[in-house]
Amino acid sequence: MADASKTPLSKPSQLKSDVWNHFGFKTTPDKELDKTKVVCKICQAEVSYCRNTTNLRNHLTRYHTMLTLASDNKPSGAKQKKLRESLKLPADSPRAIKITEAIATFVCKDLRPYSVVENEGFRRLLQVLEPHYVMVQRKHLTETVIPMMYTCVKDDILTKMQSAERVAITCDTWTSLSTQSYMTVTSHYIDNEWCLMSHVLQTTEVLTSHTAINIADMLTGAIQEWGLTSKDPAVVTDNAANMVRAVEIMQLMHVGCFAHTLNLASQAGLKVPAVSRLLAQVRRIATFFHRNTMANHILKEKQKLLQLPAHKLTVDVVTRWNSALDMLERFLEQQPAISATLLSQDVRRNEKDLCTLTEEDVTIAEDLVRVLKPMKEATLAMSEDKQPTLSVIAPLLALLQEALTPSIEDSTVVRDLKAAAKNNLRTRYDAQKDILYAASALDPRFKALPFLSAKEQDDTFSRLQTEAATAARDQNTDGNDADEGAEEMGEATSPKKPKKSSTLESLLGAVYLPTAKENGHKTPAMKAGDEIRRYRAEQPEENAVAEEASKKRGGAKDAGPHTMSNAKGHISLTMRIASYVMSSFIA
Repeated sequence: MADASKTPLSKPSQLKSDVWNHFGFKTTPDKELDKTKVVCKICQAEVSYCRNTTNLRNHLTRYHTMLTLASDNKPSGAKQKKLRESLKLPADSPRAIKITEAIATFVCKDLRPYSVVENEGFRRLLQVLEPHYVMVQRKHLTETVIPMMYTCVKDDILTKMQSAERVAITCDTWTSLSTQSYMTVTSHYIDNEWCLMSHVLQTTEVLTSHTAINIADMLTGAIQEWGLTSKDPAVVTDNAANMVRAVEIMQLMHVGCFAHTLNLASQAGLKVPAVSRLLAQVRRIATFFHRNTMANHILKEKQKLLQLPAHKLTVDVVTRWNSALDMLERFLEQQPAISATLLSQDVRRNEKDLCTLTEEDVTIAEDLVRVLKPMKEATLAMSEDKQPTLSVIAPLLALLQEALTPSIEDSTVVRDLKAAAKNNLRTRYDAQKDILYAASALDPRFKALPFLSAKEQDDTFSRLQTEAATAARDQNTDGNDADEGAEEMGEATSPKKPKKSSTLESLLGAVYLPTAKENGHKTPAMKAGDEIRRYRAEQPEENAVAEEASKKRGGAKDAGPHTMSNAKGHISLTMRIASYVMSSFIA
């Protein structure tokens, strides 16, 4: 033992365990470590070494119980924590990539801020759904994941739009709550399956003044960026002078937004002095109930007592005319409860100057709702984005103008409102009526054109016939040019074999031949005329609207074969119409 105590002990540097603070190897005469035995530095005992620390720890536990190792002070869950960390999904694993893409889609689709990945509740949700997922960092999401997703989606949309024959564009400028101005551009087209497709292409901040030239430059840049220059797009905007002028500068077909047109006409009617005064009174009453807690509480009690819906009074918004209609409808719905509340002593005790409506005012309000309701229904119909709506403008415009014609029963206020709204609508779309009529004629629901005179109907279909014939001749010309080009290049073309005479032809002779020649040599104009006549003569299905509603409910499989053949016939005709009419139908 005495000799051993004098023998220096050492250990290789790669042995990091705290056990080696109390053990070492002897050195041989050749100055090499003897790794067959390990010597305890405390008691100089030799312990067998099996290339692990098990025997060493057992020695310390058995003979040196007072000794405490640093590893013994570690929490019992340290090893488990290390194990859990080893089970985390690598960031490049398919599962982790899929979850990260789903988070990015959630942020984009629901317009969530990037900081959502730092919210405690969201992180808790992901922890429960996938405990092994490491939450994506906000910086990685904004600088890598979202830009890559944008590039993929953009490439996909570019590919789809290139396959479309024509593309229509809607453009609008708007201001955010932080008073920043933006311009949003949306594309619309019909795909190969005859489905209307829409994509929001971009929303760009407007840093310059909203002049027509600046807007035209921004819109031109968007069209070039998305490869739509060759599509000769039709542009739909509101009726602002700068937007209309911008499209004129670009020399593109412009269609004013019909919903915005209805808004302007309705606003003109609401500016009639008597109507404006009535709206101000109703607005004042609604605002009073919004700010007076006691009056609002009593109103709820009166609603229960009178068994009225527990609805709050609404206040209109200046830029949304239909909000004025909503305010009037809600007021008339709650009018008994409102009157009872305003007669309450508790309310009158604190408010001396209460605004109330007379019976005549209530009657006028009811008349205004009756007059404005068709305008609201038309606005909602034109807000539908699942099908082209240009074909609906002309029928709706004629219907509204008829509804706005004053009648003998109308009061003076109603006559003034109708006159103001109708005068505002009268000159709208005068320069585009031919396009609107053509779009309506191509829609099987309106092809009878009952809102036009017989001469206007015939003129509309004559123009369509001319366009169809022109398109057919252009196609034939292109085909002939291609054949001539092939012959010039020396491509061999097999001569056409003469058609054999049928038995019927040989029997009938001259009686049969003229008919065959006549059918075989129809000009494009004749073919277009035949198809137009066949299209006009075919009566629309009486249950077409019901079938359309059934399709929306998932009942498309119930459509009969006759309906499908009609649809094919309509598509066949539409394909022969000139490109500008097609673009009108899409817009």
